[in-house]
Amino acid sequence: MIRLAKNADLETVLQIARETISKIYPRYYAKGVVDFFLQHHNANSVLDDIENGCVWLLEDGGYFVGTVTIKEDGVFRLFVLPEFQSQGFGSRLMDFAEDKIAENYSHAHIDTSLAAKEMYIKRGYKEKGTCRKEVDNGDILVYDEMEKSLAQKEPM
Repeated sequence: MIRLAKNADLETVLQIARETISKIYPRYYAKGVVDFFLQHHNANSVLDDIENGCVWLLEDGGYFVGTVTIKEDGVFRLFVLPEFQSQGFGSRLMDFAEDKIAENYSHAHIDTSLAAKEMYIKRGYKEKGTCRKEVDNGDILVYDEMEKSLAQKEPM
């Protein structure tokens, strides 16, 4: 089940983000970049998004296993707990996000981490550009801006 996050879910969303970043991102990024992501997805920014009705949680078997933030035509903060990855939960969240975006927009946009880029390519996302950002310790965060055309759904 995917449901809209409430203020009371703040710690759950933060826990999913922190655990995923801490366990997965060190395989792809230097320490300064991992620290940047942990700081970027902080309580204030997550709470602001929850209060604006942008954050969703995926529950399975009584556990919250993933989260996604949807703002206008953008997909943000898509995280699935490491022990639940490669089980289709990321795809479920992406299907949900794309359906929500398709209600009002013809394209979906995402800034992708190296860890998730392959999944987005398989879903039909195309690279629009590569970005570089210097973070702590002089480490460099490299990420891609990606876009996907969303097919218009036929009326039922």
